Amino acid sequence: MSTCSRLTLRPRHRGLLTAVVFLVACGSPEEESISFAADPVFDIPNWSGHWFKGNTHAHTTNSDGDSSPEYVAQWYKDHGYAFLVLTDHNVFTDPATLAHLVDEDFLLIPGEEVTSSFEDASVHVNGLNLPHVVEARQAETLVATIQANVDAIREVEGVPHINHPNFRWSFGAEELAQVENDRLLEIWNGHPTVHNDGGGGSPSLEEIWDILLTGGKTIFGIAVDDAHHFQGEFHPDRSNPGRGWVSVRADALDAVSLMESLEAGHFYASTGVELTEIAVLPRTLELHIAQDRDFKYETTFIGASGEVLLETGENPAIFQLSEDVGYVRARVRNSRSDYAWTQPIFITRR
Repeated sequence: MSTCSRLTLRPRHRGLLTAVVFLVACGSPEEESISFAADPVFDIPNWSGHWFKGNTHAHTTNSDGDSSPEYVAQWYKDHGYAFLVLTDHNVFTDPATLAHLVDEDFLLIPGEEVTSSFEDASVHVNGLNLPHVVEARQAETLVATIQANVDAIREVEGVPHINHPNFRWSFGAEELAQVENDRLLEIWNGHPTVHNDGGGGSPSLEEIWDILLTGGKTIFGIAVDDAHHFQGEFHPDRSNPGRGWVSVRADALDAVSLMESLEAGHFYASTGVELTEIAVLPRTLELHIAQDRDFKYETTFIGASGEVLLETGENPAIFQLSEDVGYVRARVRNSRSDYAWTQPIFITRR
C-alpha cells in the first residue's frame, strides 16, 4: 500500500497565486515498486505554508529615490504585494514610522542597501530584517570587501543578499565563489544599468548563478526591482517598480518566517510569470504555469554547468529525472519575454 504526505497550500493575499498548490513528497505505487540502488533522487524540500509576493530592493527619498517611504510602501501595497523591504543606501528606514500601512495582508521589513566599493568595483549588499543601520565596510581586496559587508549584516542577525554583480561589471563568479555565509544572489535586477544578460564575453547573472551552483555553492536566485523612479513616466530607461519580485512560501506573514524561507530556497523569482503548482516527486519535478491571456510558455530545465536538460512547451512542464545531474532548476519564459525561475533542487543518491 502506498503512503503519501500531501500538503495543500492556499494563497491568502491579493496579487498572489490564484490556484491551489501541492507539494508532493511521495510517489505512486508504481513509482515505489521501482527501486534501483543507484537511482538519483531529488532532495525534496521540507516546505509548508502560503505564498507571499514581495520585493526586497527599493529606494526612497531617504537616499536616491524620487518618492517618500510612505509613497513607495503604498505603491507596493496597492499593487498586491504582501511584503516589502525598503533598502536605501546606507540609511535605515524604520518601518515603525509607517505602521499605519501595515495590516494582516501587508508587511514592511526593515532593511538597507549596505553600499561600499573596492577600487572601481561597486559592492552593494542588501541587509534584510535589520535592527538598525549597518555601517558599510572596506577591506584590502574585492573579495574581502564583499565578505566584510556580508559579515556586518550577519553580525546583527540580518539576512544578506548580494546585489547586481554586473552593475559596472563589478565582480563575477570567481569572487562570489570565495564569499561565505551568503545564500541569496540577484539573478535579475530591474535597474536599466544592470547588465542582466551579460555581454562582450562577460556571463549573464543567470550564468554566474550556474557557475556557482556547479562549483558546489548552495545559493538561491532572486529577482528585484531596485526601484528608484515612482513618479513620471514608466519607461525602460527609468528604474520603475513592478519589474522583478519573489514569491515566498512561508508559514506566516512575518519577518522571521519569510527570512527562513528565503534562506532555505522556498521561493521562486519572477518578472511576470506565475506558477500555480510546484510538485517534487522522487524522480520528477513538475511545474504548472498560470495561464495569462493567450500567452504561450516555454520551460527550460537546467542542470550543472548550465546544461539544458529539457525544453518543453507543455503545461504542466515535467522533468523526468533519469541521470545524476547534480541539480535541476527551471526557467519559464512566456511569449512576452517575462520569466520565472525556480530554485535548484539538488540531487542525492539512494
